[in-house]
Amino acid sequence: MGEYKIAVIVGSLRKESFNRKLATGVTRLSPADFSFIPARIDDLPLYNQDDDANQAASVKRLKAEVAGASGVLFVTAEYNRSIPGVLKNAIDHGSRPYGQSCWAGKPAGVLGVSPGATGTALAQQHLRNVLAYLDMPTLGAPEVFIQAKDGLFDEAGNIGPGSKAFLQGWMDKFTAWVKLHAKA
Repeated sequence: MGEYKIAVIVGSLRKESFNRKLATGVTRLSPADFSFIPARIDDLPLYNQDDDANQAASVKRLKAEVAGASGVLFVTAEYNRSIPGVLKNAIDHGSRPYGQSCWAGKPAGVLGVSPGATGTALAQQHLRNVLAYLDMPTLGAPEVFIQAKDGLFDEAGNIGPGSKAFLQGWMDKFTAWVKLHAKA
């Protein structure tokens, strides 16, 4: 297990999600001192402030996973030019009740892939705005707007040769970002 644990939050529930595949492929490019732990968000109830005093077990689990991580990797789909509701719901749960956010101070990285030519550019921008409010130092560059095309992944689910150098560069920047901002 790596020295730096990263919570991975995929903003897509689809079984064959491109973003889940991207999360898996890109984490394989990390150095040995990093480990990536998928955080489950599909079982969270819809956020309701009335539940802040008695959060569901699934909410407590998510908050504990994020709290125990050195950073967070968000890999998001784009729905209607924004982030998926399931991702926003997870973010809202993690930030509540007021003053008990699990996100504050956690270094973050943002990626996404979509069949569209602009990838997930608008969803990522919306997500970055939310993360700024949550006090998450977020890697700004390089930005990663990937169009899902043949060859993005090889047969084993690794990043294909056409994108590997670029995504390796991103992972190198992200891991350095986490090391710079992670709380000791």
